Parts: sequence; structure tokens; C-alpha cells
Amino acid sequence: MSAIVKGLIIGVSIAAPVGPIGLLCIRKTLNQGRLFGLVSGLGAATADACYGLIAALGLTMVTNFVSDQAIALNLIGALFLFYLAYSTAKAPVTTVETVKLPGRRYWPTYATTFMLTMTNPITIVSFAGIFSGMNLSEGSSASLWLVLGVFLGSAAWWVILCLVVGLIKRTITPHALKWINYGSAMVLAIFAFISLYHFGVGIG
Repeated sequence: MSAIVKGLIIGVSIAAPVGPIGLLCIRKTLNQGRLFGLVSGLGAATADACYGLIAALGLTMVTNFVSDQAIALNLIGALFLFYLAYSTAKAPVTTVETVKLPGRRYWPTYATTFMLTMTNPITIVSFAGIFSGMNLSEGSSASLWLVLGVFLGSAAWWVILCLVVGLIKRTITPHALKWINYGSAMVLAIFAFISLYHFGVGIG
């Protein structure tokens, strides 16, 4: 149980800082409802769990591959963020909470945050450092419980965030939502330029 509790703390700590993922989750909640925001957050939580599992199982080959391809991943992430910035600026707004939509509509939302998180090489490096610092045996039951805790902690953060943003949404006008979209698009573009900068430094 102590491993799960540690994992919960790690999961929340990794998910809580406001970055492009948090921004996307907030925007999805404001524009399409809390369920879409939650699905978006679960995509990120799944990616966190995947990288945590890789670190827990000690898959050095995968870890080294991700580290070696960090430059390419930064470029892919930057291009993806530019696309998200454009789609965010063009996204329509609605004041109606989305309750029921075909399941296939949720998969793109889930996949977007999953892929964006997976293209961040810093994530796996962070998990590798955390797991090694805890002196856990590779593939041990404690490390696997820790991974479960990471997923639950990350998912819990996204649930809380979506609930809070969903409550705030009721006080925001459609006009304000549109400007929030523009602001989000600008911030996503800034994150994209930062990724391009790291890409340039890596090949320079």
C-alpha cells in the first residue's frame, strides 16, 4: 500500500503543473464539457503509466531509444502543438454540457493527449530517475504497484481539474470562451516554439 500512496503522490505531482496537457484539458472542459476534459486527462494519465511501467520493468533498450530520439520527438511534439494551437483558435464554443456522443468522438481526444505526452522525452527520464532513487528492484511487485499509483494519482488530478473547471464554466460567457481559446492557442504556440528551440539546440 505504501507503494501505491507514493505512486499517487508522484502521479499528482507530474500531472499538476500547468503545461500544454493541462491547457488542453481545461479547454476541452470549457468548450465540450467535463466528460471530454476527463477523457483528455486520461490520455495523459495512460501515457504517464506507460512510461512509468517502462521504468519499473527496467526496459533499458526502450529508455535509451527514447533518449536517443529526443531531438526527433521534440520536433514531432512541436509540430503537433502548432496543429493544436491552430485547431484551438478555430474551435467553436458552446455553453451546453456534452452528455452523450458516439464513443468514436472521444478517441481522438484521448489519443491527442496520449501522443502529446508520449512525445515528451523528459517524462521517461523523470520516471527513470524517480524509480532509481527509490531503490526498487526492476519488475518487482512494489514497482508495479507504484505504477498503478501513478496512473490513479494522475487520473485523480484530471478528475478534480475537470470538476472545478466545469463549475467555473457556468459563469463564463461564449464571448469570453472564444477569447480563452485564442489565449490557449497562443500559449500552445509558445510551447511549440520552445520545443523547436530544444530541437535546434539538439542538432546544433
